[in-house]
Amino acid sequence: MNGFREQAAEVIRVLDSIGFDMGTYHISVWGALRIVIVMVLVFVSAHLIGRLARRTLRRIDSLDRTQQLLGEKIATIVVWGVAFLVGIDVLGISLTALTVFSGAFGLAIGFGLQKTFGNLIAGIILLMDRSIKPGDVIAVNDGKGNSFGEVKKIGIRAVSVTTRDNREYLIPNENLMTQQVENWSYSSREVAINIPIGVAYGSDLNKVEKLLLEAINSTPRVLPFPSPGVLLSGFGASSIDMTMIVWIDDPEGGVGNVKSDVLWRVWRLFKEHGVEIPFPQSDVNLKDSAGLRALAAAVGTRGAEGD
Repeated sequence: MNGFREQAAEVIRVLDSIGFDMGTYHISVWGALRIVIVMVLVFVSAHLIGRLARRTLRRIDSLDRTQQLLGEKIATIVVWGVAFLVGIDVLGISLTALTVFSGAFGLAIGFGLQKTFGNLIAGIILLMDRSIKPGDVIAVNDGKGNSFGEVKKIGIRAVSVTTRDNREYLIPNENLMTQQVENWSYSSREVAINIPIGVAYGSDLNKVEKLLLEAINSTPRVLPFPSPGVLLSGFGASSIDMTMIVWIDDPEGGVGNVKSDVLWRVWRLFKEHGVEIPFPQSDVNLKDSAGLRALAAAVGTRGAEGD
């Protein structure tokens, strides 16, 4: 054992002798290797401790998923902060020496990393006030309009939102803090869906209402309470406009498929009971005039000549 220590000390002495002096500091191969070893050990230890802390928090049943995520983020920040300080202490670096470049580091954070730190703090605030949490359904803008998606993860930099067509949006945390967000499941998961429909003039509206409610109530995902309804919206140019109002409590399952299911049932019932869904029609009235009579006479003459 003593021989191994002597050999290790000799190797360290040789590596330490390979280097150069810069002012009062001696820079050597052993110094560089020591820094690398300490950094690797600190990184691995912080990673393992952080993973252990996250697993421990996930096993606490009294905390919901949002509180667990908040605890994981705080634990990660604390672990890496302590690891940084321990690494500096092990390397023998005085904290007062860091004041030399602390000003430049502060400017770097202020100009280059302000968005990163802003998103980090915004993510923690989102988890603390529970305005947006994993599992919520929110509306996102895809450039063509608003589409909705389910919040899968609130990360350090961005929130991951997956839409029904399996597209994943990464929205910066800061955007969700400063912009208006439509959260479909913030206080309640019950969502109302308006489905417009038009019927021909002359239709029995009482019968139409009965058929619409029958189609709604036979749709699996529609809730019996709050009660669905049918509203008379207005009298259009070609149809009597009505609106079906249905409620669902699983918006993450999609809205368009519910509308499609209801409309398919409406179409079949209307076909069975002879209810007409009109298409746009226009009546053209021609005013009598000398030019119109001359045109009609010319057309009639050409028709007679053709015969």
